Amino acid sequence: MKIGHCGYSYHENGYFATHKHGFDSYLLRLQTEGEGEAIVKNKQINLEKGDLLLVAPGDYYQLSIKEGQPSGDFHLIVQGDWVDQWWKRSKKPGTVRIELDDKIISIWRYLAAEKRRPISDKNDEIMENLTRSLFLLIERAIEDRASYARPFVVTKMMRYIEENATTGFTVNDVASFVELSVSRSVHLFKQYLDKTIMEYAQEIRLTAAIDQMKYTMMTLEHIAENCGFGAYPYFHRVFKKAYGVSPGVYRRGD
Repeated sequence: MKIGHCGYSYHENGYFATHKHGFDSYLLRLQTEGEGEAIVKNKQINLEKGDLLLVAPGDYYQLSIKEGQPSGDFHLIVQGDWVDQWWKRSKKPGTVRIELDDKIISIWRYLAAEKRRPISDKNDEIMENLTRSLFLLIERAIEDRASYARPFVVTKMMRYIEENATTGFTVNDVASFVELSVSRSVHLFKQYLDKTIMEYAQEIRLTAAIDQMKYTMMTLEHIAENCGFGAYPYFHRVFKKAYGVSPGVYRRGD
């Protein structure tokens, strides 16, 4: 894998660039602030916050930022067999609106910092694995948007719950995150997943609890609190209902 360039750009005074014959690598560009305009393969694309551009090698590419309209973006130019395989295994849109996920932004920022290191201090293995992680997270974000099984707003609720299940949240928090009423959020979630928001959260908490019972020496009381159940008696009740045995029996393997 060869990473040609990776970084963050912020334009305050406008910007214009044309690549008539494209790049010899893949280009990924994520608009994080402001607006811009791109042309890819003769198709004009208006870029807003959260828009991800995916440009294949050789594709005509033009980017313009208007004077007086500040714009920020992360970008990555990369080539290699693994990237070729990633690109070909599913249809990639020219542009897609994704959530500005903290994981994607953090990995992109870390990769950019690693790329800036002096040659003597760079770690190619770290950069390659960060790049793969970034591409896989982007692939999930694209699939979430393209899913025909459920509206994207439901997927967005799922991702919020997955992130916050063990730290605590309310149904109001979920509804606020997707900018819907509580009743509408509850209805949509139940309609497409056939379970309630809190039932989905409990599944995630139980999975986390089982992992901690298997791979840590924490007490069951600590695990109950750490996984979002609060007091142990409640954890005991929920666990036994789901698995037919108490957490202690499950942990001992009786």
